[in-house]
Amino acid sequence: MALATDGLARRTGADLRDRLRRVRMNVLLALQTGIAAGLAWLIAHELIGHSAPFFAPIAAVITLAVSVGQRLRRAFELVFGVAIGIAVGDLLIYLIGTGPWQVGLVVTLAIVTAIFVGGGSALVTQAASSAVLVATLTPPTITGISYDRFVDALVGGLVGLGVMALLLPLNPLTVVGRAAGPALDVLGEGLTATAEALASRDTDRAEAALARLRAAEGDLRTLQEAIEAASETTALAPVRWRARGALNQYVDAAEHVARALRNSRVLVRRALTLLRDGEPLPAELVEAVEALGEAVGWLRRELADAVEPVAARERALRAASEAGVAYAAGVGFSGSVIVAQVRSTAVDLVRASGVNGSDANRLVRRAVGRHVPPSPRG
Repeated sequence: MALATDGLARRTGADLRDRLRRVRMNVLLALQTGIAAGLAWLIAHELIGHSAPFFAPIAAVITLAVSVGQRLRRAFELVFGVAIGIAVGDLLIYLIGTGPWQVGLVVTLAIVTAIFVGGGSALVTQAASSAVLVATLTPPTITGISYDRFVDALVGGLVGLGVMALLLPLNPLTVVGRAAGPALDVLGEGLTATAEALASRDTDRAEAALARLRAAEGDLRTLQEAIEAASETTALAPVRWRARGALNQYVDAAEHVARALRNSRVLVRRALTLLRDGEPLPAELVEAVEALGEAVGWLRRELADAVEPVAARERALRAASEAGVAYAAGVGFSGSVIVAQVRSTAVDLVRASGVNGSDANRLVRRAVGRHVPPSPRG
């Protein structure tokens, strides 16, 4: 009974900590959205003079509530979708009146119009919902069609973007660093665990490392979304323009980190085969894989510190050099594949450190070839 109570207490505490962490991560978004809704209503009501500008705060909330990184596009789709829905709704309801079949016709034509102009799902949805509101809550009166709703939507979308850019803009490096950490941790820890598995000839440990690396695709998607969000913020928020240089390092590194992750999965699969087949395993091959894990760890730290990843580059080249020593010492088929994958992953990490493709290949080729005897002539 006591053990069950202790387990429940631990799970409850962990759940509470997770909820608090999510609140801390999203509290700025909540503040942005609340401020934008209030400002949009204030501007539309007090400055423009609309008596019930409900479209303005709705538009502000929708603009900010979508995934960060899509707000500029979503604000355009929002305003354009509202314009289509209001135009179709106002015109048809003014001509044919209100009723169930009129509502259905208005929504159908609003969707068809949105699709015809090339809108995505967000624009189509917004056009349909705006048409519903026009047809049911605020149909046009006998005095004619009003443009107030479109103006309110425009005000809300612009206020949402303004709050994001000028008031409480997200720190782009914090957003990206928070997303890059898990992806780089999985890669570095997976390589380190593989080196330890090779050293101890532990297939179970190698299989666990492979499972972790296979599950990391979600972390890569999160990183890419974070980069898009940060790029949007640095484009719109003047106070974040200074972060562009450091952000570009993440942008340049992300593609090569993804390639390194996929090459590492091949490496670990071949390490499993080597262990099961009992092939020769030079100590330098273990050191090469371990050096790759160290390179990833240094890459994370140096990107977070916004400095050139020199240490990460050096560790990656050391991994290539050790792989060359292992190849010269003698390896089996799987060992030769691991050497090739170490080389490919080293190229990825050197490129992630800011070196262009031709130079990265030259540096890694030289590091490997330093220890590989030349092929005899025929």
